[in-house]
Parts: sequence; structure tokens; C-alpha cells
Amino acid sequence: MQRRVLIVSPHFPPINAADHQRVRMALPYLQEFGWQPHVLAVQPEAVQGVCDPYLQSTIPKDIPITYIKALPVQYTKILGLSNLGWRCLPYLIPVGDKLLREKSFDLIYFSTTVFLSMGLAARWFKKFGIPYILDFQDPWLSDYYQQEGKEAIPPGGRLKYGFAQLMARYLEPSAMQYVHHVTSVSSAYPEILQQRYPWLKSKQFSVLPFGAPEADFKLLPTLNIKQSIFDPNDGKIHWVYVGRGGADMAKALEALFRAIQVNRSQNPQLWKSVKLHFVGTSYAPKGRETKTIEPIAVACGVEDLVTEHPLRIPYFEALQILKDSNGILLIGSNDPNYSASKIYPCILAQKPILGIFHEQSLVVDVIEQTQAGEVVTFRSEDESEDLIKALTAKINQLFKLSQSTPPNINWSAFQPYTARNMTEKLCQIFNQYALS
Repeated sequence: MQRRVLIVSPHFPPINAADHQRVRMALPYLQEFGWQPHVLAVQPEAVQGVCDPYLQSTIPKDIPITYIKALPVQYTKILGLSNLGWRCLPYLIPVGDKLLREKSFDLIYFSTTVFLSMGLAARWFKKFGIPYILDFQDPWLSDYYQQEGKEAIPPGGRLKYGFAQLMARYLEPSAMQYVHHVTSVSSAYPEILQQRYPWLKSKQFSVLPFGAPEADFKLLPTLNIKQSIFDPNDGKIHWVYVGRGGADMAKALEALFRAIQVNRSQNPQLWKSVKLHFVGTSYAPKGRETKTIEPIAVACGVEDLVTEHPLRIPYFEALQILKDSNGILLIGSNDPNYSASKIYPCILAQKPILGIFHEQSLVVDVIEQTQAGEVVTFRSEDESEDLIKALTAKINQLFKLSQSTPPNINWSAFQPYTARNMTEKLCQIFNQYALS
């Protein structure tokens, strides 16, 4: 007999939002490990984001999904409440209540960065007695931007971020009061949460990265997607970065660009055919997007090599960009808690990788264990000059690898990171807390 889990994930396909990845990767395997999922999500047309219709085809047809409405953004933004959490809350509460009242669930799993929905966890536990697990893909309550000072601008701006943090200070303690277990993508989150809430024990936490999207790369050749960022047949060397930008990545980016400038001064001919593409760096909608990469390139004198495409792009087009590239750049944050889940698609693309990450990032271990590429690490207090020197040598290696055979990846070491293996670990956690 299979147990039943209600998965609360407001961002869900076919909208291309990063925080559905945990759920989407797990759905094909949950039943194999004894769990019948039921997803509670917001109607796709009510979610702001880039729609990728191909994502829908990756969801098993037999998975029940209950879609709820959300208030129209054109009305709520007048009040400064365009966040999906606020817009869907009037519908999430009654629909969630109805599901939990009428269905027999053994567990509730909140897997989302729409943190307001996690505010319902304690309410539902007290009302229905169903255990719940929270999945932290980003910090909910965080003082990172206060520590960084006035130059670091948080996503959405200081006003919206400040209001979100005000709500987090109220809602997170309530959610953590009754939580049974916490999964997270970073080893730093358990430490922070245990310090903040001393009643929580280490056995209530599991560091669980997202599963690698192997099935997506098997599907990709059948879709015949033509990416619009660059022509892979123009004879140039194209290095790509696909993912968000931001002030917290300035240290790594400045070091990269200055190392390139040093290398170019020594080998000017090499760089005449190189182009660096930074894609999907802004979360803002079309017309309101800002560039955070190109200004750093200008300051470092490499603006002729760098092109930034700030708008988000459909998921499978992003995968095609990785496949069409000659090399992949992975840029880390100054925040040691930052763990880039995009490492797995980059490995599966089988292209040379150069990563720049804080030494505490889980990404460092993945790259080194799988031998998928080169990585340069830094500490928060490191001087930029040390990082530039380390990068200069690695850039030469990336040049050589960009024109040779695919990297010799250790696929045995990669196996633990597959979606199936990660889902098995997730279900082992579920089994500890199920009602039946």
C-alpha cells in the first residue's frame, strides 16, 4: 500500500521557474519508492515567468495536480503585493483545507521559494494533525544583504525585500515550531536554523541537492530547438553562463574579467574569436530588466567580449545553449550558502566547465568528484588579486579544452546526484514521519 504526500509547490510547470525543479525531478520516481504524490500549485497562466510548453510533457500523466487561482497581478501590484505568495493565498487556504479534509494524506511537503505558503504549515498541522516537511532552496529569513552593506541590492529592491523579511520574522518561527524535518540545498541552512531555533535537532535536517535532469537531456535532441543567443557554426569560440546575476556575484565576475584582460594582453590573437554570453541574468519582466554583468565587463575593459541577455529564457532553450557552447562558465556568490543547482545540467551538457565559487559551496565538491571541469575557490576575506592569479591559469586550460574532445566525466561519481537517487533519499526521509 502506497502512502500519500501532498506537495505544496506554487511555482510548477509549464512555467519555467527554478523552484519547481525539486518536485519535477522527483515525480517520476516517487511511486517506485512507495509514495503517491498529489501536487498543489497555482494555475500556470497566473504565474509570472517564462513559459516553456515542453516542460509539461516531462510530468507523468498519472500524477494528480490541483491548480488554484491567484489574484491578477495588474491589481495587486498597485498595493505592492505582486508576489505570487500574496496573490495565491486567498485560494491556497480554502483549497488546501478541502484537500486535507477530504483526502487521506500521510505527509505534507512544502517545496517552494514562495515562502508565504510555508506560513500555512503550522496551521494545517494543528488543524489536521498531518506531519510536514519544509524544503529550503533559499534562505527564508536572512540578514545577508544587511551584512553586505548599501551596495548590495536585494532581488526586487530594498522596499519589497524588507517587507518580505518582516513577514519572514513573523512566519518562519511559527513554521519551525512544529516542523518534523527540513531538507535544504545548502549545508549552511541547518546550522543557521538550529542556532535560531534551539529546539531543533541535527537529525531533523538533511542536505539534499536537486536531482540531475538526465531525462531532459535525452528528450532535448527530439525537440529540435534553435536557440537565439549565438550561432554555433560561426567559427567563434562561445563560452556561456546561464543563470541569475546580481551584486553578490561581483567578486567572482570582476576576478574573471580581470584575469581575461591579463591573458588577452599576453595572447591578443587568441581572444579575437572568443565571445562570452551571460543569459537570463535578471528576474524582472521584459521592459524592466537590468544588466548586472556588462557594467562589470566595462569596468574591467572586456566589454567587447561580453554580451548580456538579461531576460529569462525557456528551460529547454537554456539546455540547448549549453549543448551548443564551446565552454561553460559557472559563477558563484559571495554568500557561502549559495548552491547552484544548475551544475547538473552543465555536467550533462558534456562541455568544458570553469567554475568560480566560495569554498563552502556544495558545487565545488560536485565538480571535483565528477572531474567535470575546473573550479577556482575563494573565501569571503580573500583579496581579488589572489583570485585573479588563480583564474589566469585556469582560463588557459579552458581555451585548450574548448577546442578538443568532451571532458572525461566520472559518471560513477555522478550517479548519486541523479534524479532517481535523490528521490530515493527523499522518500527515506518521508518514511520517518508518515502517519501510517
